[in-house]
Amino acid sequence: MDVLTSQDHLLGDVFATHRAQLKRAAHRILGDAHLAEDLVHDAYLRAIDGLRAPAAVVKQPLSYAHRVVRNLAIDQHRRSALESQLFESDDTGLEVVAAPAAHSPETMAIDRHELARVARALAELPERVRRVFELYRLEGRTQREIGAELGLSAATVNALIREALEHCRAALRST
Repeated sequence: MDVLTSQDHLLGDVFATHRAQLKRAAHRILGDAHLAEDLVHDAYLRAIDGLRAPAAVVKQPLSYAHRVVRNLAIDQHRRSALESQLFESDDTGLEVVAAPAAHSPETMAIDRHELARVARALAELPERVRRVFELYRLEGRTQREIGAELGLSAATVNALIREALEHCRAALRST
């Protein structure tokens, strides 16, 4: 069981005292008050965890807290932007599934044809790329879980998912 040090308490006091200020900093980057609130909590946990290193000493706790919040907010913002870019067209597909009765036979035939093209595109992918994509999109696994299972870094998993998506989108664009 971890024992809290005086430095942990000092950093905890800084996060508690300047919570509103830290939350505003995160909100400016994220644009969402609820995400900013969660992020400040995560930043505190990350900051305390960072102090577990033997040589870790924080000389300016408020600056350190701001830096942790800012870095996490930027990472979250980048991740959200990438996911929305990658899966932008996926959201429109949800509408199609939600109202199948409204489709004409012609639309349904086109949808089946596009689905077959995506299935062929997935079959064309290298095994590793296809497996990562299936774990992520079909089984709902996180990139971190996939990386741990397959012995890949998060960046590699992300790149493989992007490769599969681009391949599928290219297959849909071609006639």
